[in-house]
Amino acid sequence: MGGLDGPPMPPDGGSEAPRQSRGAPRNARVHLSVAEARALSERAMRGVGYEPEEARILADHVIDAALCGYEYSGLPKLLNVAEHPSFKAPRSPMRALRETSVSVLFDGGNQSGMLGMYYATRAVIERAQAHGFALVGVNNIWMSGRSAYYVEMVARAGLIGIHTVAAHPMVAPLGGAKAALGTNPIAFGFPMDGDPLVIDLGTSAFMGTDLQFRQRLGIPLPEGVAIDEDGRPTTDATAARRGALLPFGGHKGYALALAMHALGVLCSGTTDTESAGYLFIAFKPDLFMPLEDYRRALAAEIALIKATPRQDGVDEIRIPGERAYRDRARLTRDGLEIDQRIHDALIALAAGKRGAFTGPAEER
Repeated sequence: MGGLDGPPMPPDGGSEAPRQSRGAPRNARVHLSVAEARALSERAMRGVGYEPEEARILADHVIDAALCGYEYSGLPKLLNVAEHPSFKAPRSPMRALRETSVSVLFDGGNQSGMLGMYYATRAVIERAQAHGFALVGVNNIWMSGRSAYYVEMVARAGLIGIHTVAAHPMVAPLGGAKAALGTNPIAFGFPMDGDPLVIDLGTSAFMGTDLQFRQRLGIPLPEGVAIDEDGRPTTDATAARRGALLPFGGHKGYALALAMHALGVLCSGTTDTESAGYLFIAFKPDLFMPLEDYRRALAAEIALIKATPRQDGVDEIRIPGERAYRDRARLTRDGLEIDQRIHDALIALAAGKRGAFTGPAEER
């Protein structure tokens, strides 16, 4: 997902809205408890053909994103699943293409990436716990979701995790007028006492899921993050989908995106730039020092960082992931709000009706 745990999009409403979208105000909102949001998500995924356990995994991913304050990567992402060009193609179980005791390369069988990466994360945890170190690559999956979700799983298992993605082209190279790279996020998870340290950032100036969300709802983009199909700056999400996003940080983001692309080529085993590749690296801290010593040492380092003297007007030195954990605790208690049009489209999916409130859907 990316963004170094940046602020979530502010809600454009606040009260629970009527449950019919036709004629509803543009910014009508629906409030759901976490249990209601989870049940709706699972019903929507079962409605488009997923088995109950698959629907549970998909629902858990998007609910967690929503709880962490990322509305665009939350329940609306389930609509992206049903609309994705690869969704209608046949799917098959994941299978190992190359395998050693510490590594495996999976063919994902055209599964949703949120399923494929969930199973890959479990595999990398199992191998790293058994052997101290593991590498897992995956190809032939699509739309893997929020990378932080996976590296947090790894860190909570007492491992250090690094996850990279080489996604389908949505981002122009530096100076380019057409997409040639993916949003290509990189994420890290580090075990600590309590919540892990999780760092998840995309190498694009704006994330593909948020772009799709804004296109769906007609929300403009910030300045300076996208170009249209003629290479001109744009804040129109539809024009940006026809054009390209830009790399973050100029040449630095471009270079990092290219590094993720190079790792993706390793996983995809092809020179086809349309092929996405996903890589997971996990290892035990006790290859170098006992896990508990590592946790204490990292906590001490973070305490020193947070105690740094602050600039004027700064209330707190915040660690990546900290805001998301606070939102997760608050929203687990208070529930979630989603746009009513998203809510009603999910209800339609649950009833087996597709095509409600749809738009183009391609992302990492």
